[in-house]
This record gives sequence, structure tokens and C-alpha cells, in this order.
Amino acid sequence: MKILKFKECNVTYAEDQPEYLSLPAHKATDGTVTSCWGLSLLERLRVVLTGRIYLQVLTFNQPLQPLKMLTIRPPMQTRAESTPSGPPDCPRPENYNPVG
Repeated sequence: MKILKFKECNVTYAEDQPEYLSLPAHKATDGTVTSCWGLSLLERLRVVLTGRIYLQVLTFNQPLQPLKMLTIRPPMQTRAESTPSGPPDCPRPENYNPVG
């Protein structure tokens, strides 16, 4: 998988930490952080055939933070907005639940 930069990115994590890959992301005012990942052709085939994706998180023995994996672009607030909303090309699904 490859980390992808997208237009709403407003922060880059681990930018000055050579032991890690930089992580471009969007950080909302409520603390929600969104990153985007691209799959190679082989990875896409594996997902289609197995229906599985594994997630590994380095916690360094600290409490695990809540995680959420999505297959759709989530709503992200822009600097001018005070509440989260989806970009025009990606409306918020009616059943979207950022907690669930």
C-alpha cells in the first residue's frame, strides 16, 4: 500500500522522523485524522479474492486509539467550515456514523 496525498491534507505526521514514512493527512477540529491509501494491482486482487485487509498499529504498549477503516471518502471540513461536511463530489451518506 502507498500513502496518498489528497486535496484536503492540512498536516503531515512524522515529517522530520526518518525512521518513519511521512503521513499526509487531514486533521479536523474535533481531532479526527483521515489519511488515504492506494493499493497496487496485486493488493486489489487480494482484497477482491479474500475480502480481507489486515491493520497493524504500533501502540508502543500504550492504550489503543479508536480506529475506523472506510471504502468511501469520508466528510472532511475545510478551513472555512466550522462543522464537518463532505466535499461536493462526495456527499455524506444518509447512514454515515463517524462513531460507528
